[in-house]
Amino acid sequence: MGEVSEELKQKILEYLKTVSKAKNRDIARALNEDKHLVDKAIGELSKEGKIEYIFLGTSFVKIKE
Repeated sequence: MGEVSEELKQKILEYLKTVSKAKNRDIARALNEDKHLVDKAIGELSKEGKIEYIFLGTSFVKIKE
């Protein structure tokens, strides 16, 4: 698995600004990126406090308010 780039994390944040919430796989598909890399980037963004997980039967992520 490759390293998460700042560019990928920025692309994820930009994408999340266009939706209220999203599943990891939908983000990966929208950005045409590897899902495992997107999972890792989302984990890092969560640790950085930039996004949060929400659970509505399944997990979604969104920009932290």
